[in-house]
Amino acid sequence: METNVSPLKKTARFAGLLYLIWIITGVYGMFYVPSKIMVRGNAVATANNILAHEFLFRTSIINDLFSNIIWVFLVLVLYRLFKQVNERQVKLLVAFVIVQIPTVFIMEAFNITSLMILKGEILKTFELTQRQDLAMLFLKINDYGVLTLEIFWGLWLFPLAILVYRSRFLPRFLGVWLTINGFACLAMSLTGLLVPQYHDMVYRIAVPALFGEMALMLWLLIMGAKPQPLTAAAP
Repeated sequence: METNVSPLKKTARFAGLLYLIWIITGVYGMFYVPSKIMVRGNAVATANNILAHEFLFRTSIINDLFSNIIWVFLVLVLYRLFKQVNERQVKLLVAFVIVQIPTVFIMEAFNITSLMILKGEILKTFELTQRQDLAMLFLKINDYGVLTLEIFWGLWLFPLAILVYRSRFLPRFLGVWLTINGFACLAMSLTGLLVPQYHDMVYRIAVPALFGEMALMLWLLIMGAKPQPLTAAAP
């Protein structure tokens, strides 16, 4: 019996490890770097911070690319973990992730372009204020790109929640939490696009729901997966 359980547990823990790395890179790129560079409502201060912390800004670009590469490997491991539960749902999960990757690489090209503009490497004939405005335009496009991607950040959690709930080797409460997490991501995205003045309020309300992925990651990493006996799984 141990030989049957061990590969599943190893796969689950490997998925948990990749999930941990992915979450760490996400925190670095979405929270740490912006807190050091971005000044809301002040384009000049933001531009000066980018130039003063150019290396940090560049690490954020590399981090985001690395994070999405890790995400691809993560969903492939999740495919291996859940393919016996429901192959249609796990293929949908993979599709919701893979479709995002090209968009992320384009968004990082906007970030690189904004840095080049601020440094005067392109558009040299433009005035400083004009270059700052153009750089902020590219960064703003990136911000709205994140808002649109949040829709997929929510959608991919629905098939994942179904797979976790039906798996029998992971606790069902994680599936419920992931479902709530998915709706929270959709709510934040739609609020930011439709009524942006309420986005921060919705985010504060949604914070507890957003820890659903963290809970799944910790469970996979620490507990792994424990399949039910064949006699119990037969029904």
